[in-house]
Amino acid sequence: MLAAIITIGDEILIGETIDTNSAWIGQELNKIGIDVRQIKSVSDKEQEIILALDEAKLSADIILITGGLGPTNDDITKKTLAKYFDAKLIFRKEFFENVKHIFESRNLPILEKNKQQAELPENCIGLHNTRGTAPGMWFEQQTKIIVSMPGVPFEMKAMMEKEVLPRIKSKYILPYIIHKHILVCGIGESFLAEKIIDWEDVLPAHIKLAYLPSVGKVKLRLSACGNDKEKLQAEIDSQVEKLIPLVDRFIYGFDEETLEGNLGKILKQKKLIVTTAESCTAGFIASQIASVPGSSAYYNGSAVAYSYEAKEDLLTVKKETLEKFGAVSEETVREMMKGVLKLLKADVAMAVSGIAGPDGSTPEKPVGTVWIAVGNKNQVNAKRFYFPVNNRQQIIQLTSTTALNRLRLFLLGNQLDS
Repeated sequence: MLAAIITIGDEILIGETIDTNSAWIGQELNKIGIDVRQIKSVSDKEQEIILALDEAKLSADIILITGGLGPTNDDITKKTLAKYFDAKLIFRKEFFENVKHIFESRNLPILEKNKQQAELPENCIGLHNTRGTAPGMWFEQQTKIIVSMPGVPFEMKAMMEKEVLPRIKSKYILPYIIHKHILVCGIGESFLAEKIIDWEDVLPAHIKLAYLPSVGKVKLRLSACGNDKEKLQAEIDSQVEKLIPLVDRFIYGFDEETLEGNLGKILKQKKLIVTTAESCTAGFIASQIASVPGSSAYYNGSAVAYSYEAKEDLLTVKKETLEKFGAVSEETVREMMKGVLKLLKADVAMAVSGIAGPDGSTPEKPVGTVWIAVGNKNQVNAKRFYFPVNNRQQIIQLTSTTALNRLRLFLLGNQLDS
């Protein structure tokens, strides 16, 4: 089965509202064996909505629409669909009871516009909205299904889970789609592809590989589709077993794992306390570590030392070191790391100092130059990195990802380049 998603609203097209609905709907459809072939955003105009519907029907069996079901004049989806399906709007008492309950519970008067939300095209199945006043609509036209839902995400999600997905699953016999995500860090996408090319070339035809890069990481997604769920899962697991030895050093987890979560698991197993000394990242690494539930078992704090004075006072970096080598140097991050280990009585640490830009660069140290140190009181590994992305936030993210990954490798006993 193939699906298309249409989101309606000028606010999406001008960037005022980010379309998170399509991503969530796509994930949920994929879980039940439905492929999304098209996602389109259109304005609150009748002709645009009609054109989008006509186009979607050419390639999709199921069309899911969000937005434009509110009580104001710019919400035209319902009237447009009534016209499209040549249907009259009729008042439906069961949906008005929901509107009435919501307004009475809030001690608010019911306006005529609110009452009109219980009017639906006569040839649709109404879908209950358990979190709002606008009901959804389910149309069937020959072999096509068209569903209209509210654009408010928490209303749409509840309607999908309680009404739309159960109806789709009861109507069709759907295949299984199995996904496995292999999470990789510390190697670029093209270098990763080169390492696994022989393995990729002999993948069975019904197992697909996708490369999904993000800042400092690559997610490999293996996907298989068929009617035998157990067989598909076994085939995917077998391929993962063959892949792991090829890139074992770079794999930090699978599926929903995170780099910071994986690091936390290692720290817990080894019963170690971690801390960070941060300059250019200004606490970003600390926030990632602390975002993991249970991180208090292995994390007791960090030091953000942005200025020379803070590095000297908090982390006991020598004034002579800063004057001779500068804040962005091997010597400084080594002293920062040793200082924070003593300050916060930790077993292992990360220290970072760099130029995130857009100012502060020199010919020797352009924007994107970062020094990272990881280690313990007996062993410190420091390395210079250059992230030529010309984007402050990306440099901060790349620095954080690289630092977390290098400490992960250090704890696992991997040899770090310097």
